[in-house]
Amino acid sequence: MTTRSRDHDACPGALSVHRAADGALARIRLPGGALSGAQLTAVAQAAARFGAPDLELTSRGNIQIRGITDTDAVADAVAAAGLLPSPTHERMRNIVASPLSGRSGGLVDVRGLVSDLDAAIQREQALVESSGRFWFGIDDGRGDVSGLGTDVGVHALDGRHGALLLAGHDTGVRLPLDAAVGALIDVALRFAAVRGTAWRVAELADASDLVISAPTAEPGATWPPVVRPPVGWIPQDDGRVTLGAAIPLGVLPARTAEFVGAVESPVIVTPWRSLLICDLDEGVADVALRVLAPMGLVFDENSPWLDVSACTGSPGCERSVADVRADAADAVDDSAEGHRHFVGCERACGSPPGAQVHVATADGYRIRPAKP
Repeated sequence: MTTRSRDHDACPGALSVHRAADGALARIRLPGGALSGAQLTAVAQAAARFGAPDLELTSRGNIQIRGITDTDAVADAVAAAGLLPSPTHERMRNIVASPLSGRSGGLVDVRGLVSDLDAAIQREQALVESSGRFWFGIDDGRGDVSGLGTDVGVHALDGRHGALLLAGHDTGVRLPLDAAVGALIDVALRFAAVRGTAWRVAELADASDLVISAPTAEPGATWPPVVRPPVGWIPQDDGRVTLGAAIPLGVLPARTAEFVGAVESPVIVTPWRSLLICDLDEGVADVALRVLAPMGLVFDENSPWLDVSACTGSPGCERSVADVRADAADAVDDSAEGHRHFVGCERACGSPPGAQVHVATADGYRIRPAKP
C-alpha cells in the first residue's frame, strides 16, 4: 500500500506519515482504543522490523511508530492486520470511549456505539477533507471520557438516553442513545463545512450552529478531568478479569508488546497512554501479571509513574529544546503532588487536562499551572 504526502493537515496517519526529526512517523487510529492481541503483535513486529523498536501510546488511545525506514511496508502490515479499513478516512477515525465499558462498571455498554460510529464516519465522503484532529467521545456514564474535552461527544445519563457535548461542555440537548451516532456525525459534517482554518471546535469563533437540536436541559455543565488510568487487577462484571497496565511515559517496547499480544486477549489503549488486557480467566491473568510486571508494565495503582508524562521531546522532535522524557523519568520519585507533564516547546503536545505542564526553555523549565 502506498503512503501519501500531506499537503494540508499536518496530523499524521498510517498512510499520511509525518517527517519527524528521527524519521517518518505513522499514527494508527484505534476507535475506542481497541485491538486484538494478534493486531498488537502485528504492529509491534512492524515497528521492530521497519522502525524504532518502541510503540508510542497517544493521549487519544492510538499507537505511533517512529523512525520508519519503509513506510509502505508499515502501511501494508497495518492493513493486513485489519487496522486500516478505509484508506481515505483513516485520519478521521478519532474515537475515544470509556475503556472499561461493557466489562466493569458504567451505566451502559457503549462498544456497539463505537463500532457504529466508526462505520458511519467511513461512509461520509465529506469528512475526508476535514481536520484529522477532530475527535469524538463516548462516555458510558462514569465520567472518564467526558472530561477530556473532545470536539463532540455523548455522555450516557442512563441505559437509554445521553447528553450531547460540544468541546467538553453539555449543550443541554438530550437524545436517545440509539440516535447518538447520527447526532455525532451531523455535528462533524457541520464542522467540516464551516471550519475554515480551524482544526478543533474550540477554535471556532462561534460554534452555536453546529448543534441544531433545541436544548431541553440547562447547558454548560462539564466533567472533571481524569488523569490516572485504571491500573491493577480489575474484576469484570462477568467474573473474568481485566489487567490495567500503566506504560511509563507511554513508550511500550515492541518486544514487550509482543508478549502482551501473546496473551491472545482483547487489548484497549486508553487515553491515559496505558493498556487494558481484557477478558482473562483468573489463572491466565495471574500468569500474565507475573510475566509482564518484570518487563516494565506497571500494575501498582500507587506507582509514581502514574503521575508523570511527557511529549516526545529531543531528539525525536525538532521543535523541542530538551530531552523531556529523560527529565520526566528523573523526576518520577519527586514528592510533588498532582500530575506533571513535561514538554519540549510551547505547543505542549499531549498535555492531559488537569496536569501541571513543565515547559522546557533555554533556561530550564517554566511551570504552566494545571487547567481545569
